[in-house]
Amino acid sequence: MKTHFPAIALAAGLLIGSGSAVYAQDSSTKPDNSAQNKSTNTTADNQSNAKADRLLAANVRKAIVADKDLSTYAHNVKIIVHDGTVTLKGPVKSEDEKQKVKNDAVGVADPSKVVDQLTVKE
Repeated sequence: MKTHFPAIALAAGLLIGSGSAVYAQDSSTKPDNSAQNKSTNTTADNQSNAKADRLLAANVRKAIVADKDLSTYAHNVKIIVHDGTVTLKGPVKSEDEKQKVKNDAVGVADPSKVVDQLTVKE
């Protein structure tokens, strides 16, 4: 029976001795919209677990992501649905993009139940 200890030791030595250091992320750096999340009561923790709300949130997300004219910021806005009310939160690149995200949500949800809390990142 052959042992593979020398190969394992060599591989481990290459990984350890590679000279590349791994650094932890700087915990003092906060995400762009940390203050916004704390300033209102509507957070992802308030997301309803009702099937209709989950489906609505998924459909709004699909509509926003399908819009290829939007930036990564816009594709990653927070979508919180509670009792059929869709709340959009997070930074976007421009007023035009803000309107496009809202229009994408209104295309899926009842327009009177879409709450726009998006902010324009400067």
